[in-house]
Amino acid sequence: MTLAHINGIGTAVPEHDIHQPINAALRSMLPDQRARRVFDRMAENSGIGHRHSFMRANRRADEQDVDAGGFYQRGNFPGTQARMARYETEAPRLAISAVEALKHEIPTDSLDGITHLVVASCTGFTAPGLDLQLAADLGLQPDVQRTLVGFMGCSAAVPALRVAYQAVNADPAARVLVVNLELCSLHLQETSDLNSLLSLTLFADGASAALVTAQPTGIALLDFLAIIIPDSSDLITWHIGDQGFNMHLSGQVPRRISETLREEMNQAGANRILRGEQVADFDLWAIHPGGRTVLDAVETGLGLTADDLSSSRRILYNYGNMSSATVMFVLQDMLRLHQNHHTHHTHHNEARGLAMAFGPGMVAETFRFQMAG
Repeated sequence: MTLAHINGIGTAVPEHDIHQPINAALRSMLPDQRARRVFDRMAENSGIGHRHSFMRANRRADEQDVDAGGFYQRGNFPGTQARMARYETEAPRLAISAVEALKHEIPTDSLDGITHLVVASCTGFTAPGLDLQLAADLGLQPDVQRTLVGFMGCSAAVPALRVAYQAVNADPAARVLVVNLELCSLHLQETSDLNSLLSLTLFADGASAALVTAQPTGIALLDFLAIIIPDSSDLITWHIGDQGFNMHLSGQVPRRISETLREEMNQAGANRILRGEQVADFDLWAIHPGGRTVLDAVETGLGLTADDLSSSRRILYNYGNMSSATVMFVLQDMLRLHQNHHTHHTHHNEARGLAMAFGPGMVAETFRFQMAG
């Protein structure tokens, strides 16, 4: 059977680091000192040092507007229509940056003859959409096969890669460009609800672009498996409101993840997250860093070491949670580490890994992979 491979991954974030100033703006929406103290403690322990956005944050605490461009004016946050108009202009720009970054990771002509384009995004809607905008901007052929993976939240990178994997399995000549694009900062809310404001301190903008073909370089995609966690559909929700999209992230999420992974470990079988294998059978763990508590839950649930999740924690610290794009940043980090190691060690075992991302459902989307040199 033909093995599909991620030949390379390019990533991009906008230029503005908004983490501290946006947190200060969100904190100021809280009405009392007690809530602000909780906010400060949670933000301090988030494991996040930087988050990027297409908008420039205000640096002055006395300013009325949250961002320097006046998009988020206090008492007058924009409606969904205005936010989608920004998505339509900003999304292709950042996606193209990710594709340009991909070109530096692979041979120059690798993006010639793209047969399939898969785009995953849950932070904006427009038609003709980002897939068609990209096809035009990149000069792809008119018969390129497009798939849009929409509104699947943080776990969407995995179904997007699964579409690419299936395309290459069906036709070994297929050349699939997979793009994840999220502009989470389009959905800031003006609220005094502590839990809502805390979830807004996690999210950021980012994009990834990956080339998936049958060429045996990069990361071999071995198999895919999704597990829907029972009685969890209210824990992560993402609804379209009149003032952007409203995220609900329950404090119960980490506990449910930890419990589910513990149960999965105790159940043998090919249709389980570990596919009947042991934790020790995997060298690499590409876990979507939904937040520090999510990574802690995975570490506890599977009994991993701190070192196992070093790539995930590094990406969380440097970029925050960029929804579906984030696990691709983790895979890129692992690929680079592997290639550096490969350069200095000619004889080595090919590392095997398990990738996992959680999203609304609540669902765990997973795939097994192997570094292919």
